[in-house]
Amino acid sequence: MTMPVTLEHGLPVGRCDRLLGRICVVAAFGLIKLRPATLRRVMSTVRIGARPATETDAYAARSAVVAVSVTCAGQGCLPRSVATALRCRMSGTWPHWCTGALTEPFRAHAWVEVDGQPVGELADVQHFRKLIEVPPRGGHHD
Repeated sequence: MTMPVTLEHGLPVGRCDRLLGRICVVAAFGLIKLRPATLRRVMSTVRIGARPATETDAYAARSAVVAVSVTCAGQGCLPRSVATALRCRMSGTWPHWCTGALTEPFRAHAWVEVDGQPVGELADVQHFRKLIEVPPRGGHHD
């Protein structure tokens, strides 16, 4: 994905959360090698049984992910978003996982959101046309 970002830092992250974040990052780097339709199916399956994430849940998960991965803390929006969703799932919740694009100029991006609001993202992500999304169970596009 190609949305420019700066290296970021989130909330302070403890040892246990770092370990869980690292596990999710490793899993995310494997999952992002899948074809998009397969990745969507996997993410849809993983969310089963989870309750919708709160903004606090999603931001804490994102902080754990960016604390352990330079790629996820920088330009790696796809592994960051997948790892964030997985970290939420490890806590029993699921955010709205999204990928999208702008056409002029072309940019692609992946992120998580809660209640229609991107978590830890710049405001212009709202202008992206969503291409693949996996909302919490009971959300739109189930």
